[in-house]
Amino acid sequence: MGITARGTGLLVAAVLLLGVGFRYAYPELVLLGAAAGVAVGYAVVTAAWRPRLEVTRNADPDRVARGEAARMTVTVRNTGRLRAASLLAEDRCGPRRVPVPVLRLRPGRDTTVEYEVPTGRRGVVPVGPLRVTRRDPLGLVALTRSYGRTVPVWVHPRVHPLRAVPTGAGRSLDGSSDSVPHGSITFDSLREYVVGDELRRVHWRTSARVGELMVRENVDTSLPRIVVLLDNRATAHPERVDGVAESFESACEAAASVVTAAVREDLPVVLLLVAPGGDRAGEPPLDRLTAVELTDGGVETLRGCAGRLRRDRPGDTLVFLTGPGGRDDLGQVGALRGAYPSVLVAVFGTDAPTPAAAAGLVVLDAVDGAGFAAEWDGVRRW
Repeated sequence: MGITARGTGLLVAAVLLLGVGFRYAYPELVLLGAAAGVAVGYAVVTAAWRPRLEVTRNADPDRVARGEAARMTVTVRNTGRLRAASLLAEDRCGPRRVPVPVLRLRPGRDTTVEYEVPTGRRGVVPVGPLRVTRRDPLGLVALTRSYGRTVPVWVHPRVHPLRAVPTGAGRSLDGSSDSVPHGSITFDSLREYVVGDELRRVHWRTSARVGELMVRENVDTSLPRIVVLLDNRATAHPERVDGVAESFESACEAAASVVTAAVREDLPVVLLLVAPGGDRAGEPPLDRLTAVELTDGGVETLRGCAGRLRRDRPGDTLVFLTGPGGRDDLGQVGALRGAYPSVLVAVFGTDAPTPAAAAGLVVLDAVDGAGFAAEWDGVRRW
């Protein structure tokens, strides 16, 4: 509860009038001071009345790509039985305040307001709670209360269509029917036996039919397993525009595009962060990319991440997405060539080609997510 400037002035006046009136025996001043005190007390009692309101929200949709339209519908219902509510209300929508008219809302009635949710930036936009301000008729006291819960609207990074996907260590001849996560061996063809072949690979039924030993030729049908490593170190994205690192936003769009393309092709894909602190590891990749933020960390953070990748080997194709501040650390990624047959590095927000120190890696220099998609589809080797 807060007393307005008018209420504060009236309260001070009441104290002075009562003090002077009693001190010098002026009943008129005492009467005026008492009236002012009664007015302030009435204002407190009036503002303290708590209306019974029920607030519901519906986001349509609650998950959108950056720049797409999303609407929020707020319904306020007066569940009281005795008094009509005439209040000042506003809904919180990210950094904005949206006015909600609650004028003479009778018992059992409701009012509905629709407004656009800002989706110009990637992130989780919290909507709510509804803040209702109750004032007395004289404007002496104002009391603000919150109603309803907060509803998040997820603004995903933009997804740019990618036509090409990595082929991995070995392309399955059986197509995408191989569901074994660590690969398997599949029959490819038969050939004549040569000295040194293992007898367990002899296909006895065919050998009996053709009259000579025939040996099975097998092929590793491991589906490509893609590891997308997003560099979320603040040092890798030093440039800011209005507090936003556009190179990091472009890297998030690239990560979302690669993950979406892999899911479309039924390929196993893993999304990892260089600095995983605060990561929502159990949530869908696009939701994780929506909530990810830049964190503190230097080359030691990347070195530790590279050590975990070398030890765990969650895939065979590594896609590393970083910013202009991460170009000097590409040696840590290049050291993973022994563990990952295919390593691709994308550097965003650069005004010059990545130096030749990154030799041996497939390096893409991209201005933004759309530029990355064009460069990605132009890669001829993995």
